Amino acid sequence: MFTGIVTDIGTIQTAEQRGDLRLVIGCAYEMDGVAIGASIACSGVCLTVVEKGPDWFAVDLSAETVARSAPGLWAEGQRLNLERALKVGDELGGHIVTGHVDGVGTVLRVRQEGDSHRVDIAVPPAIAAYVAPKGSIAVNGVSLTVNAVTDDERGTVFGFNMIPHTAQVTTLGSLAAGSAVNLEIDVLARYLGRMQSLLGTTVAK
Repeated sequence: MFTGIVTDIGTIQTAEQRGDLRLVIGCAYEMDGVAIGASIACSGVCLTVVEKGPDWFAVDLSAETVARSAPGLWAEGQRLNLERALKVGDELGGHIVTGHVDGVGTVLRVRQEGDSHRVDIAVPPAIAAYVAPKGSIAVNGVSLTVNAVTDDERGTVFGFNMIPHTAQVTTLGSLAAGSAVNLEIDVLARYLGRMQSLLGTTVAK
């Protein structure tokens, strides 16, 4: 379980295709305090530490994980938003994030608004119903508030404002039109959607 508050930016040092994809990720964490088997969210994807060194850790990604996350994210040299798993008693500064990608969005535009930047992202149809104004969403593992949602014949688009601090301490500052991003909807919306679908099926019967 995570909060969507990024605590480090890691860099993929090596990416080796074995049976699964093995990544070695450089980071600034004190790795003595990170156990083998610990979970670290990497740009919104919960991954398990399988090996570690003084300033790096290794993870294995299954073909399913690679297929369901943003294309090109797992290449050597890519920078990743990192967050260690939530501990009991930690401050919940963002919102509850599970590290499971619900869909891949596409950045349509990034434009200046005052000192911030407004980012508009096209949402896959499968999760469009779960994105709501003033609701929470995780973009590449970063907890954000949805400012606006529009629906038309072209699909669903949501926008958020990225303040300078967010741009500086996460990888979101490098987003541009065409960028693919991992999206995770609010966990409450996910459960409500499941309940609604089951109740609808029951009523139909």
